[in-house]
Amino acid sequence: MTEQRGGKGAGAVLGAATAATGLVAGVWFAYACSVMPALARSDDRVYVEVMRNINEVIQNPVFFTPFFGATVLAAVAARQHRGTRALPWTLAACVLSVVVLLVTSAANVPLNDALASADDPTAARAAFEGPWVAWNLVRAVLTTAGFACLLRALAVRPRKPAQA
Repeated sequence: MTEQRGGKGAGAVLGAATAATGLVAGVWFAYACSVMPALARSDDRVYVEVMRNINEVIQNPVFFTPFFGATVLAAVAARQHRGTRALPWTLAACVLSVVVLLVTSAANVPLNDALASADDPTAARAAFEGPWVAWNLVRAVLTTAGFACLLRALAVRPRKPAQA
């Protein structure tokens, strides 16, 4: 492998991918270790109301930028690091990020939609809580693994020699 690739701005893109992925991992982690355990202490009506509110307000540019940006930036970083030791790490992170997008769209979003349209809070919670928490844990683990891959890519990426 040649270590000459990377190009202008490749480190910045890789850094941005790492930061975006870390932010998203932090969101899933916060749900896993604080939001969902706190909500678990609530009665069904409060649980459903709060989750509905969260599911509405999280749909905003502040969240969507790193959520979608992590995948795009990891893909660009992989392309920029072709032929370097950082490539396998950036590719792995990109694949993990795509899997997180798929899990979110195939599992968590449909659960959110069902919760939003449910009439009975007790039945809604029973159908929602266990599966949503489990799929969120999957997202947390996958995104954290992607973050670790990007940290490794930063560590092994080629550096330009110091100018004399």
